[in-house]
Amino acid sequence: MKYTTNNPRQLAVMTLVRTSNGSYSNLQINAVIQSTSMGAADKALFTNIVYGVIQHRLTLEYQLHPFLRDPEKTENWVKELLYTAMYQLEYLDRVPKRAIFDETIKIAKVMGHDGTRRFVTGILHQMDRKGTPKLADIQDEKTRLSVEYSVPTWLVDMLQQQLGDKKTTSILASLNKAPKQSVRTNTAKISRDHLLEDLAKNGFDAEPSEVSSEGIIINDGQIVHSDFFEDGLLTIQDESAMLPVESMTINATDTILDACSAPGGKTTQIASRLDDGKVFALDIHKNKLKTVMRNATRLGVYKNVETFELDARKVDSKFEDGMFDAVLVDAPCSGLGLLRRKPEIRYDKTVADIDRLSNIQLQILNAVSTKVKTGGTITYSTCTIVKQENQDVIEKFIAANPNFEVTKTKTERNLNPDSDMVQIYPDDYDSDGFFVCSLIRKS
Repeated sequence: MKYTTNNPRQLAVMTLVRTSNGSYSNLQINAVIQSTSMGAADKALFTNIVYGVIQHRLTLEYQLHPFLRDPEKTENWVKELLYTAMYQLEYLDRVPKRAIFDETIKIAKVMGHDGTRRFVTGILHQMDRKGTPKLADIQDEKTRLSVEYSVPTWLVDMLQQQLGDKKTTSILASLNKAPKQSVRTNTAKISRDHLLEDLAKNGFDAEPSEVSSEGIIINDGQIVHSDFFEDGLLTIQDESAMLPVESMTINATDTILDACSAPGGKTTQIASRLDDGKVFALDIHKNKLKTVMRNATRLGVYKNVETFELDARKVDSKFEDGMFDAVLVDAPCSGLGLLRRKPEIRYDKTVADIDRLSNIQLQILNAVSTKVKTGGTITYSTCTIVKQENQDVIEKFIAANPNFEVTKTKTERNLNPDSDMVQIYPDDYDSDGFFVCSLIRKS
């Protein structure tokens, strides 16, 4: 798409309209950045506004509502424009109020007409005079938490039931922090210590991850545009997402199944540990498998990767029983552990989605269970934080497959000293929420 403006605030409004209609925010943001000639500061402001409005949408809706005479008749883009102004006023303390007002009013006229300009001007000045409604005035606790942290009430209720009030509030408070820039060392080419030294020499502020032995946090510098990325010395991956493969016992000659591989972060992590071994990477989307191979090629591990366009529930049609030393099921899930990185997930998912996904997860586990050798392991992981998709799925699988048992999931940092399974919550290390369980086939 071609854009006729490089104004970061106007582009933010246009992007928010598209994401509110179902488009993924990260894809839209990348597309806009690639299609415009904004400078670095404007790119940063544009990205901040888009993510910020999505993260705080329920809060902003609550605060705007009293100032709209007829919310249903107010055009969607006008509401998004007002949200961008409110977000800047409330959360970006370095931006002067006058500049926010002037820019918002100009955009109202450019994207609408003089009547729109007057409408937006009037609301901004009303808010300035009267102030927005106080969240503390919301009497019902679940509703207040929902509005304050901008998550649906059903999720507040579910987390409180499963984890208690204190942990729930801690998780919710962590969700709107900026996500860390996390990368995984490609140990097929370089050690983490050497990579950290080289990053420092090239001006990157980097430190080792507290979560994963292969992870590095980049505190300053755009790593994705660097030679380190282009040369395949590292790849973009959250710390928590490195744990499933880190927990696997992989021999250099193993044959391993990655049942749900795209976009290939874990596939390439497995491949980096292989010599003459092979990882068979499955996905139901052919175009996503192309991404897996692109990543494997950049990282120099493509010879150890073979892709198959296949639903993991249909592995019987392709693979013999007992042919794999290990299987990874990084299952499709609700993604509730990723709300910091993909904020729109919180508005898209429902309880019905969780029930549907937990059934698919169990179906995949049952399907692959015969493909692993006796004595081999299935590693099950999700990027969600609710029991229905994690512990409950494991419980049902063991009940249906008594020839499997849960074995201790081992991580380099010993993140789960008191449990056989690993459950990382978003507030534990400010990383993605993740679940990992190791299952051994006894017979």
